[in-house]
Amino acid sequence: MKMVVAVIQPEKLDEVKQALFDIKIQRMTVSRVRGCGQQGGFEESYRGQVHKVNLLDKVRIEIAINDEFVDDALKAIISSAKSGAIGDGKIFVWPLEKCIRIRTEEDGPEAIG
Repeated sequence: MKMVVAVIQPEKLDEVKQALFDIKIQRMTVSRVRGCGQQGGFEESYRGQVHKVNLLDKVRIEIAINDEFVDDALKAIISSAKSGAIGDGKIFVWPLEKCIRIRTEEDGPEAIG
């Protein structure tokens, strides 16, 4: 089992979600987050004042997934989130020690579904 976390541009959420649905991955958690990376932010002027904006809006998608689906999920996220511009995001993958479905108390790969 793996935990896949993708941090992407907000406008790419629908495309990424559809790409994951197309490969039968429908269980995910989506959060609106703010962060900064290589792009570093930008400056904007508001009522004559210059403001530096270095925490940008992003979307974080978390997917607990069985090992056999990881490569397909990564390909789907990359192909649908990639624009080629700086700020497209990152994907993190790490081992998932345990997963328990609260309703049935199943654990392991069966709990992920």
